[in-house]
Amino acid sequence: MRNAGMLLDRRKMAHWFDLLRVLVDRDMKLLYKRSTLGIAWTLISPLLQLAVFSFLFRSVVALNIPKFSSFVFSGLLIWNWSQTVLFKSTALITNHKPLIRQPNFPPAILPVVTTTGLIHFVLALPVLIIFLLIDGVHLNPVLLLLPLLMIIQFVLTVSFAYPLAALNVTFRDTQHTLGVVLQMLFYLTPIFYDISSVPEKFKIFYYLNPMVPLIEAYRAILLKGMQPDWSALLILSLAVAALLPIGLGIVRRQSAHFVEEV
Repeated sequence: MRNAGMLLDRRKMAHWFDLLRVLVDRDMKLLYKRSTLGIAWTLISPLLQLAVFSFLFRSVVALNIPKFSSFVFSGLLIWNWSQTVLFKSTALITNHKPLIRQPNFPPAILPVVTTTGLIHFVLALPVLIIFLLIDGVHLNPVLLLLPLLMIIQFVLTVSFAYPLAALNVTFRDTQHTLGVVLQMLFYLTPIFYDISSVPEKFKIFYYLNPMVPLIEAYRAILLKGMQPDWSALLILSLAVAALLPIGLGIVRRQSAHFVEEV
């Protein structure tokens, strides 16, 4: 019986993996359907943003941040990954009604389809490495810690994607509200400025933003060639571990109600 149960679990995992692969492949094809530049848009947007920030904060209001291009470009790539995933996650349940109504379809897999954000980030990494080399950054073995940060960020975005997808089932203004919130958070996250320039009395509020310790960890590895703040990452990981099962339970209940209503 135990062997039969293990075989069943393996088949179920294989089915989930194949389903995820098909959904991610379909998402990528739909995203760039009839697009001339295709996946190049992954880089065009942050590069244009970088050009604007470089002009503003070098020629207009000088921030005097060392390796400014690498500093800003790394922050933009990290932020854009999470922002794109969260924005898309709001419609994951409502836009996949036919799939959710299929017998034995696991609705919990839909937010995981946002793996496309991770794919875009990985594809942009070589360009970021070029920026680092141009800015005179010496690459060292601490870069091997990058996959760990990417795993934490992936689970973090999925953890938030679950409740957002579920909330949009009953509150259809979720996507519009989220767009405003993310725009505010963009300026309240040290993407184009250093966290050290934030007054001490406000820093506590900054670190309530989970993206702050994550971006600081990436920059410690990429720009400074040093170990990240493990205590901050541990706190973030514990928060993610608590949020993920809660979000998973919410999306399962909301998916069931959504199917009953349609």
